[in-house]
Amino acid sequence: MFSRAAAVAVATLALTISPASAQNGECNIKGNVSTQGERIYHMPGDKYYDETRISASHGERWFCTEAEARQAGWRRARV
Repeated sequence: MFSRAAAVAVATLALTISPASAQNGECNIKGNVSTQGERIYHMPGDKYYDETRISASHGERWFCTEAEARQAGWRRARV
């Protein structure tokens, strides 16, 4: 659980990161929706990072920080 200060910091950071900056390659964490509907994020260096493709039409997106991904309800890939 986040402290109130951490939650405010994450919310503030999320407001400063525009979706355009994420889509322009400034953010490198890939938010992928699995075939079972799970929202999973992949970090550079993770096993399937290079194979993972982002499709906004499927609800997938880029994140700039792990905290941002977790705050949005995504979990880190397990492999």
